[in-house]
Amino acid sequence: MSCRNEPAVAARWLVSAFALGGCTGLIGPVSGAETASRPAESARANPAPGVPASGPGTPSGQAGMNPAAPRPALPAADLAPFSGLRRLTVDEYDNAIRDLLGDDTRGGRLLLPDDPRMPFDNDYTNQVGSKALVEGAELLATDTAARLMKDTARRDRLVGCKPASPADEACLRRFVVAFGRRALRRPLTDEEANRFVALRAVGQMAGDFYAGLRAVVEAFLQHPEFLYRAEIGKPVAGQPGLFALGPYEMAARLSFLVWGSVPDDALLDRAAAGTLAGDGVRMAAVRLFEDPRARTRIARFFALWLGYEELKHDPALVAALQAETSALIGRVVFDEHRPWQDLFRLDETFVSDTLAKHYGLPAAGTQARWIKYGATGRRGLLSHGSFLSAGAKAQDTSPTLRGLFVRERLLCQEVPPPPPNVNTDDVILPANGSPCKAERFRAHGVGGCAGCHQLMDPIGFGLENYDRAGRYRTAEAAHPECTIDGRGDLSGVAFKGPAELSDLLLGSGDLNACVTKQLHRFVVGRAHLDMVDRRLIDAIAGRAGKGDVRFDEMLLDMISAPAFAHRREEQ
Repeated sequence: MSCRNEPAVAARWLVSAFALGGCTGLIGPVSGAETASRPAESARANPAPGVPASGPGTPSGQAGMNPAAPRPALPAADLAPFSGLRRLTVDEYDNAIRDLLGDDTRGGRLLLPDDPRMPFDNDYTNQVGSKALVEGAELLATDTAARLMKDTARRDRLVGCKPASPADEACLRRFVVAFGRRALRRPLTDEEANRFVALRAVGQMAGDFYAGLRAVVEAFLQHPEFLYRAEIGKPVAGQPGLFALGPYEMAARLSFLVWGSVPDDALLDRAAAGTLAGDGVRMAAVRLFEDPRARTRIARFFALWLGYEELKHDPALVAALQAETSALIGRVVFDEHRPWQDLFRLDETFVSDTLAKHYGLPAAGTQARWIKYGATGRRGLLSHGSFLSAGAKAQDTSPTLRGLFVRERLLCQEVPPPPPNVNTDDVILPANGSPCKAERFRAHGVGGCAGCHQLMDPIGFGLENYDRAGRYRTAEAAHPECTIDGRGDLSGVAFKGPAELSDLLLGSGDLNACVTKQLHRFVVGRAHLDMVDRRLIDAIAGRAGKGDVRFDEMLLDMISAPAFAHRREEQ
């Protein structure tokens, strides 16, 4: 075996063992700094946000705060959710490569196993180790390192020093220490740094310093602590099974939640200074929110939650629909610091000429801009083609699937699945032979299927005037003789169209509790919830109340809670 191939093979063996055999006993303590005692968490409640006085330029986390308003205390550490070993998702991997190496090729999408949506892509209980993962990680590491070596300007900026010889130990060590701190999200021990620096022998044999550097980058990108987030922490005295996360673990937990990527040097510096505890956690999170990466991450949360991350339309239309919804989220959450409920209330939308024509709105002009909905019956996110694409079946909409989507995703209600002997693709023709959807779906209203279908179908029919891409229609495309009246029902209350459905959802008072539940799943990387999860969700949702609240404040409350700084051991 040549020295050139040794680091790649060794790195592949490490990640294989980690992926296929688990982490127990493989990596040991994260580092001396990580297991050191950390400052005690403060359980002091933070000031309350009222309905914010929205305004551009108001710092996130500060507008509309009312210190005099009483609020429940933040959940204590004993409500910490359990957590396990979390592999970087494909999106997180690509983000990490971009932020570490300045490489936005996003090759993880092609070479890493796809992440199941539950609805989020970070459910670690589904992250099964595989040969495909090991081989994909190796191919990505070698390809990424090769691209770095070819881009000499980017390479030299990253190294930060000019090597004096092919085996320049000082220059390589400088890179190893700085890069390793960010790639592994903690400082390297001297022993670890020495092992990476020893790869300078590859450069010495090749007569090229950068051959050694390439071997170092390949090894880092296959290191188990790069590919996985192993949160170990320190046992909490008197509370068996409860662990307080170390400062560097907190930095990684924060950055992957808000940015979907590795911590930057400023956040790692806060960890080193011991300021990622108590109110310092909230302060650090506020800074992360001010970075453009937070916009992308929060937009991704909504896209996964509401099912429009991937849409089956023409690519140009998909791009326009996703840009429309991202603009709405950015305006409400980041630009104007509105209550997140305004996602359902805003009476204008961000469209290009193509999308304006698609919706039947006035022309936008040469560039996309905000246009009023007027008297179209549209309002807010439920009017977007991105949302209305949910629940499509074959080439048309499914009132049942749309109703199920509203129940499960927006109200967090569970609708029992159909019996195993029922083929949901069967078309039930009415006795009169009518091809119209309304007539066909009336057959669901009798027999054993009626109970569940009455929870779903009436909601879907209230959105039936909008096709699977969000275009308005008055009749079924396949059967023009079948007119659509667009009347629906949510729990006994009639509505017609997205605007009226939005009003009913807002009036139900259930949206805050549901978004808290979905956000908790996203935070912990786990769809299945236990009683401790539910108590934590109830505490955060109770703190938010049923009225208007800002999304960033809701997330900051989660981050500020002592429970966020701890983990409960899996049973």
